[in-house]
Amino acid sequence: MQGRFVFTQLVEHLPLHRFRRLVDRYDGHRYVKRFSCLDQFLCMAFAQLTGRESLRDVETCLRAHHAKLYHLGIRGRVARSTLADANERRDWRIYADFAQVLIATARRLYATEPLGVELDQTVYALDSSTIDLCLSVFPWARAMHAGHGGIKLHTLLDVRGAIPSVIHVAPAQQHDVHMLDQLLPEPGAIYLMDRAYLDFARLQRLHAAGAFFIMRAKRSLQMARRYSHPVPDRTSVLCDQTVTLSRPVARERYPGPLRRLRLRDADTGGDVILLTNQFELSATTVGDLYRQRWQVEIFFKWIKQHLRIKAFFGTSPNAVKTQVWIAVSVYVLIAIIRKRLNTTVSLYELLQVLSVTLFEQTALECVFAPPDLHPIDDDAGNQLIFSGF
Repeated sequence: MQGRFVFTQLVEHLPLHRFRRLVDRYDGHRYVKRFSCLDQFLCMAFAQLTGRESLRDVETCLRAHHAKLYHLGIRGRVARSTLADANERRDWRIYADFAQVLIATARRLYATEPLGVELDQTVYALDSSTIDLCLSVFPWARAMHAGHGGIKLHTLLDVRGAIPSVIHVAPAQQHDVHMLDQLLPEPGAIYLMDRAYLDFARLQRLHAAGAFFIMRAKRSLQMARRYSHPVPDRTSVLCDQTVTLSRPVARERYPGPLRRLRLRDADTGGDVILLTNQFELSATTVGDLYRQRWQVEIFFKWIKQHLRIKAFFGTSPNAVKTQVWIAVSVYVLIAIIRKRLNTTVSLYELLQVLSVTLFEQTALECVFAPPDLHPIDDDAGNQLIFSGF
């Protein structure tokens, strides 16, 4: 790979044949003469990797390297207006579906990653994060609170490797529980959720499909104890009970038994009440699994800090969704490259290195290799000897 630009080597990890099929499916090149959908994707990916703040910033930086753009895979002429029009008009589903292609690849690569718990089932963490938007600029993004705007990024994260399995961009006013309607339950999988997803009709649908859920319970929830299981260690597990719902409406929606666990939080000293339909695992294992839910919180924090999804390059819903999905694609692409190169460098470090090396002609293996910290033995015979005056 010596002599090839780092950015070019990154692009080689993209399944471009799948990308072209998606462009054809959504008629992405209709009325397009020069600036292709791939040109748009690569320019936006460059903006994500280098932390550009605006389309003018992207245009200025790429034009400074205009002689190299052909070798980077960018064939069209980069102009701020052209890129803005592409973000406004090209169907965002091209980039959403392409992100799903990359996600499928990443999940296969990370399928054997250690989970921290001895478990064969797939474990998902479900949560959402709100991206605030200015209503005067994004009038379509009205939030639940008057005078506020934003969109919600609902994410189902595969805990093995912290790879997003499902991402749904929705208006901020939509309640989190509606995301359960978007999911196709996977039999045998375990879903980790907080109390915002407590809806017994939807949980019954998960249970009927053979999936399991572990979630926080609301303290006001009325339940009748049917049986108390023995607890070997009360330092971390305070109680382990089989319960049924007391209220007739709730019991009609979820007629079966549930398992209620009261666990002690080692960090705060308080207690946490969990509700699950998983009766086979030990109480300690259930508690350890629920702690894995914080990986989705870390994912949201990471992409907000290191990818450009808080300052948008367009104001229409299509432009915003395009930028979000390309940002997700970049995140997953870096995760794929990290696994294929078998490096232990964190995603944060990879992005930091790439932000300053995209136009270097160095092999990726050398770019991400740890620096040689051993001192260099200078040849004393090559040193100049200064004589006194």
